[in-house]
Amino acid sequence: MNVLAIGNSFSQDATRYLHQIAEADGVTLHVANLYIGGCSLERHYRNMLSAERAYELQYNGQLTGFKVSLQEALLNRPWDVVTLQQASPYSMDADTYFPYIVDLYAFVKKCVPKAKILIHQTWAYEDGSDRLYNVAHFDTAADMFTAVESAYASASSQIGAEGIIPSGKLFRSLLDNGINQIHRDTYHASYGLGRYALGLLWYHCLTGNSVADNDFRHFDAPISDEQIRIAKKCVDSL
Repeated sequence: MNVLAIGNSFSQDATRYLHQIAEADGVTLHVANLYIGGCSLERHYRNMLSAERAYELQYNGQLTGFKVSLQEALLNRPWDVVTLQQASPYSMDADTYFPYIVDLYAFVKKCVPKAKILIHQTWAYEDGSDRLYNVAHFDTAADMFTAVESAYASASSQIGAEGIIPSGKLFRSLLDNGINQIHRDTYHASYGLGRYALGLLWYHCLTGNSVADNDFRHFDAPISDEQIRIAKKCVDSL
């Protein structure tokens, strides 16, 4: 399976371990991430129009050193899945998705007509985060997530996307199950558990496979056996 994420640092977090998680399960899955830090749907749209080689190409969770345009990446191989997402500061505001996501969806379908287009639902900032109050303008992470979930659902419905990868919902579930630290800086995923849980979720959503017996363990930061158990439980319950 070939997967292309059109995103930013949040898709970088989500795809860091994805290839290795699939490999541990005996599944061949290659993932490329088109990275610009903080890249919004509007900026993706403008990059589409300009054909600028603006993206850092990340492949199977690693930096490549190559810069590519959106069209070059889309035409590079017959992608099975392409993901779209909004930048987190705008993710709670459905109006910021349009008209950009409509035109991006059409462009992806033109370049890779057989690919499934999925929406990557991003997550809320951490409770107590300055960004939660001063950027997102919410009092609690739960309030932000509710707005983010609604905005992504609306966008997905309007463009006819073929599914949503519910990363934000997963983070809420982790918190509800006693995992208190899933961010590394109050908004990005932690290098260990946060990124690992996201990778498990993407693998589960893309393949339909349970993650209960997946034995991938090569993390960038320590994760306890109990945290692994909870992450797997949360993913398989979504």
